[in-house]
Amino acid sequence: MDLNSHKTQLILTALAASSATAGLIHAYNQHQRRKKRLELDQDILRSISNPRPQTESTLPSPTSAAEKLRSVEDSLPSSGLEYDEELIREQLARNYAFFGDEGMAKIRKGTVVVVGCGGVGSWAAVMLVRSGITNIRLVDFDYVTLSSLNRHATATLADVGTPKVQCIERTLKKISRWVHVDPRVDIWRKEDGGAHLEGADWVIDAIDNITTKVDLLKYCHDNKIKVFSSMGAGAKCDPTRIQISDISYTIYDPLARAVRRRLRILGVTSGIPVVYSTEVPGDVKLLPLPEEEFKKGDVKELGVFDDFRVRILPVLGPLPSIFGLNIATYILCELAGRPISNPLPIKGRKKLYERIYRDLLHREQRISGQTINRLPIDEDDVGFLFEDIHRGRSIIPPFDVPTRPALVRWDPSQPLTLQNCVAMDYAQAEKHVKECFGLAPAEGSDESIKPKRPEEVWGTEVAEVVKRRKEEVRRVQEWLL
Repeated sequence: MDLNSHKTQLILTALAASSATAGLIHAYNQHQRRKKRLELDQDILRSISNPRPQTESTLPSPTSAAEKLRSVEDSLPSSGLEYDEELIREQLARNYAFFGDEGMAKIRKGTVVVVGCGGVGSWAAVMLVRSGITNIRLVDFDYVTLSSLNRHATATLADVGTPKVQCIERTLKKISRWVHVDPRVDIWRKEDGGAHLEGADWVIDAIDNITTKVDLLKYCHDNKIKVFSSMGAGAKCDPTRIQISDISYTIYDPLARAVRRRLRILGVTSGIPVVYSTEVPGDVKLLPLPEEEFKKGDVKELGVFDDFRVRILPVLGPLPSIFGLNIATYILCELAGRPISNPLPIKGRKKLYERIYRDLLHREQRISGQTINRLPIDEDDVGFLFEDIHRGRSIIPPFDVPTRPALVRWDPSQPLTLQNCVAMDYAQAEKHVKECFGLAPAEGSDESIKPKRPEEVWGTEVAEVVKRRKEEVRRVQEWLL
């Protein structure tokens, strides 16, 4: 390249000018951004530096300290003031990258009502606002207690004794400067609950009380309001068992069972998404009920278990938070137009349980020699037996995962029940029927076989395993019923 050439010099000059212009534009944008951030910092500092005269003889009481804290929070710039759109998009950059502009526009226009702001509702509210929800209403009559701190998303020691909705409101306004929070220290009632749900795109049911929960779900169903319900997170510890499904698919959750039955009586059988756990608690003991709890009213109306209030259930803190995060994720995807359709646990295992059930039905028909329309156990019981009781393994050593799972009646002298049904591989189940029931594997065969006791066929070790499994089933049945 000839640097002395007039043409070359013109090109180099143009390139230099373009680079200088781009540099100036970039520097200007950086300067404007730093300026806006500086103004924001100064705005916050001015808001919180509001000294109030105080005499040396007067010490602040806990009540006045709490009031001062609330006054400081109230003095922060109102969410109604205009907040720079560039800063909003920067704060929500990861969400914009996931949902895109159109999806985030829908999320930011959405209105969510959280009814019940404890361990589940508080986590759902926080993550919804962190993800872009602009309008959120919080409804709860309860106050923060020391026992709330093991699971509540926003509560601290300073919040003890204050309404849960106001505790969450303060945190949400620290997270999002543009959020509109409507805290309501009130209990939801079906008589006048419509006012609390006005304008809602989604309602989150995180209520403990069964009667109120059912009333809320029935109201939303009848009035075509989208609602997501949280089932029982108490007395659970296995996060891998938590899943989202329709209310009609829930199994082995006492709260879900009670809610599902009451809704069915009211004519609601499906159409309500829920988060629940299929975990069956082991040796979890409920706390004793103090005498003063009985004086507060009919305890049977206040909890899943007779003579127990929900609030005295043992609760492992992380579990309610996972429930709340499931709810927030589901609603965000729905609002953005990217719904979670047919969650995997329902789609993947249901067909397996149906096939095991059909095999068991055919096996019982061979044993009885009669046509059987329904067994005393159903597909949900099949899943419970195979997954929870037998851990997805055969009872026959070396306790392998069956290539073709099967359930079979264990003791020929007893009827088929949850306690008298065991998991095996299909070939093992056919052997069991042949040797314990005296039936040939092939239907219509005239082969005569003398029946044996199960322990004679499989040994005392297997019989002991079956005995332990029976005891597990008995404990679960007592817990559920």
